[in-house]
Amino acid sequence: MAARTLFDIPVHELMHKPGTMLERELEFPSPEQYGEGAAVVREGAPLEIDVRLEGLHEGILATGEVRTVAQGECVRCLDPVSLPVEVDFQELFAYSPDEAFDNEVHDDHVSLEPVVRDAVVLSLPFQPVCREDCPGLDPVTGEKRTGSADEVAREAIDPRWAALEGFATED
Repeated sequence: MAARTLFDIPVHELMHKPGTMLERELEFPSPEQYGEGAAVVREGAPLEIDVRLEGLHEGILATGEVRTVAQGECVRCLDPVSLPVEVDFQELFAYSPDEAFDNEVHDDHVSLEPVVRDAVVLSLPFQPVCREDCPGLDPVTGEKRTGSADEVAREAIDPRWAALEGFATED
């Protein structure tokens, strides 16, 4: 028997009793980092899970919502960003092992860990931004753009001619 985790919910009272329902609210720190891209849910970030478990003929249906916060950096200006994550999930935990179902009831409990992990990771933004109209960095200077109309466009100088920039020209 595997060790129980914070994601495990006992469902003995629902097993083989279609129509019965159980609701749970779980809140604990994330046991691991979710995601590997520009935005991740860090280990220790608070996870809030509201789940409704329903007994069916085939197994236990888990329907719920996960709330947490992802951290990352804006892909345009590289400023740190904190993004709220709210994602819904629904998964059927089968009573018997079957190819048609990804998860099953183990002993007298269901483990929401893979379901929550998959839902959170798939909801993370691929390219997070600090704000939708973020102007990003200047491609020539690498400085953060202000995005104002007063910003003067700089003429790009060919690096091969940069050494001659200091010479004065006579008109």
